Amino acid sequence: MRFDELDLEDEVLDGIDAMNFQEMTPVQEQTIPIILDGRDIIACAQTGTGKTLAYLIPMLMKLHYAQGLVPRALVVVPTRELVVQVCESVELLTEFMDIRCVGVYGGTNIRTQQDRVFEGVDLLVATPGRFMDIYYNGIIRTKMIKTVVVDEADRLMDLGFLPQLKGIFEVLPEKHQTMLFSATFSEAVESLSRDFLNNPVRVEV
Repeated sequence: MRFDELDLEDEVLDGIDAMNFQEMTPVQEQTIPIILDGRDIIACAQTGTGKTLAYLIPMLMKLHYAQGLVPRALVVVPTRELVVQVCESVELLTEFMDIRCVGVYGGTNIRTQQDRVFEGVDLLVATPGRFMDIYYNGIIRTKMIKTVVVDEADRLMDLGFLPQLKGIFEVLPEKHQTMLFSATFSEAVESLSRDFLNNPVRVEV
């Protein structure tokens, strides 16, 4: 199935086209329509199957354009490298869109990252620990976050990030859409989905 067969905005399609993608991968074909429909989802897909675009494309459709100062979408990943990768994908996809993406992660100057968040952000990409650090410093306001992705959920569990993940979900608005992506359906990931997802659609690729 081709991306232009979906009911996507022209600016999103132009970004996809600029990345030289036309055909969807299986994970994209199965998950994008569900996400666009507003359902919670738990998807099992290996790295390299196109899952980053599978959640970014519908997320950008929901954001439309830059507005306000506080984040409206959140992507949680386990490592600094993944924050950088997701932000790079957003930058490529939004070549024809006005969307502000900020990545925050540990091991670097927190003040610089806080300044960028404070200046205004639509999509925030974060490691769990750094998200909570900046939140407790009063910089991240979560009241407008309506879309949440937990990517590499199994690695997050393996690295012991469950307490921080619980902390993040405790400060999110009660009504939001959650997407859980994982390479495996471990017991810890299953438990996570039961605790934080609302009647999710399950997709396995």
